[in-house]
Amino acid sequence: MRTILRRSLGLRPVHGLRRGFASQAAHRLRAVRSLRRGPGKIADFDRDVLRRISRWPHGNHDAFFRNLSAAATKGKLWFAVAGALAAVPGKPRRAAVHGLLALGVASAVTNLGFKALLPRTRPLPEHLPVFRFVHPQPTSSSMPSGHSASAVAFTLGVSFVQPALGALLAPVAAGVAYSRVHTGAHWPSDVVFGSAIGAGAALLTRRWWPAREAQPAVRRTPEALAKIDDGAGLAIVVNAKGGSYTPETGNLLQEAFPQAHIREAGDDEDINAVIEETAARPGTKALGVWGGDGTVGTAAAAAVGHGLPLLVLPGGTLNHFARDVGISTLADAVAAAETGSGIRADTARVAAGRGQDGTDEIREFAMLNTASIGVYPNLVRRRERLQGALGKPLAGLIAGLRTFAAASPTTLLIDGVRHRIWILYLGRGRYYPRDLAPLARPVMDDGVLDIRMVTADERFARLRLLWGVLTGTAGSSKVTHLREASRITVEALGAPLVLAVDGEPLPGVRSAEFSVRPGHLRVYSPGQLAEGGDHP
Repeated sequence: MRTILRRSLGLRPVHGLRRGFASQAAHRLRAVRSLRRGPGKIADFDRDVLRRISRWPHGNHDAFFRNLSAAATKGKLWFAVAGALAAVPGKPRRAAVHGLLALGVASAVTNLGFKALLPRTRPLPEHLPVFRFVHPQPTSSSMPSGHSASAVAFTLGVSFVQPALGALLAPVAAGVAYSRVHTGAHWPSDVVFGSAIGAGAALLTRRWWPAREAQPAVRRTPEALAKIDDGAGLAIVVNAKGGSYTPETGNLLQEAFPQAHIREAGDDEDINAVIEETAARPGTKALGVWGGDGTVGTAAAAAVGHGLPLLVLPGGTLNHFARDVGISTLADAVAAAETGSGIRADTARVAAGRGQDGTDEIREFAMLNTASIGVYPNLVRRRERLQGALGKPLAGLIAGLRTFAAASPTTLLIDGVRHRIWILYLGRGRYYPRDLAPLARPVMDDGVLDIRMVTADERFARLRLLWGVLTGTAGSSKVTHLREASRITVEALGAPLVLAVDGEPLPGVRSAEFSVRPGHLRVYSPGQLAEGGDHP
């Protein structure tokens, strides 16, 4: 009866349980011994390789591999290489960061994970000649090789950024991996497994740096404009309140354009009114402007309104728009005006609402380059103060850490959706690279707004952002959002905003609407093929 009951309940007799426990214990013991020896064919392979190496005669190569192995212990060799690369701005510095992060992941996975999970004894002195055997031998698990994991991870991490550097380091990494077998510190399979871990770590960290979208070639839409000989028909507005203005500016422009009408706006004059008055002057065939990007934007709106082409003179602090249309010097502007060479460019219309509910005062103006809300202006100012001494990448890193560590997010309604944001950046046209440091705008009439948001909506948003800034992956972080549109609306849900447009701050903003006006602006640009004769 007891037997029937046990069977019906799925129970074994006591002696059966004892045999089961003994069988399980024996299986575990065999598994441990197998791990320590290396299972089956792998163990045979390991011993065969070591036997072949042991037959090699003693020579200088023994000291070489012993020293190479020692140099790579605890990553000393790779930290030294990374330090040398970090001294060179640009790709070498980024490659060093990528390599070290991959090394860190590989080292953690190897030493804190697999060495504890896969206990294995190291080769014994009987497997190699005494003169070759490493002394003292490491006491941790032989499986896997941490030296190999770190070497492969660092080298692949570097090669993902700069393949040529990775190719130079590859023989060194291979030498480090082999040295662990040559000196008896590891079995060959340990090195193979460690190398695989290093490769996996490097591939994992590569996801933090997705391949950047290739910047397209510069493309301009040519436009034949009025030819300006000696400045005849050209009316120029000079903003004396900003940019690189000096008392000699008027004389320089008069020498370049002897017959031009030149109007200087003083400190007590409204630059908007002066530009409008000058654009409406009888006989004007083209409007010229000397000043910062904000002044250029105002002149662009006036030029479009009066059907005039715009001649941008590089008189601002940074001259972003002038640079994008190919005018870096006064000579470039003269050449473009004399040949009537020009292009089509988009503008953006900004309608900013101020007052209690954002409707008491509506200010409309043109945007040629960028607008931002949040901490972006502070980030740029900090970076510009530091980059002269530190270089742009390192200055950007330090500025980003300082800015976001102390910043508080702003609550906005963006296209009707509530967001907590650190940065809302808008570019008139698609900028490259596609991250938090846009630098170049290869196309001037693509008809889009480049929208980039850094939000605080996600969990651990500040930590995610600081990690992204530290590792150079902020552009691909989950708190960073990139999209394009032809129109966007913004509404403040808390205190009024400070809206910066083309470098000019506008405080007290409650709402703002941005929209693209495709191809509205005709602007002089040297080197463009302009067909036809004079145009009114």
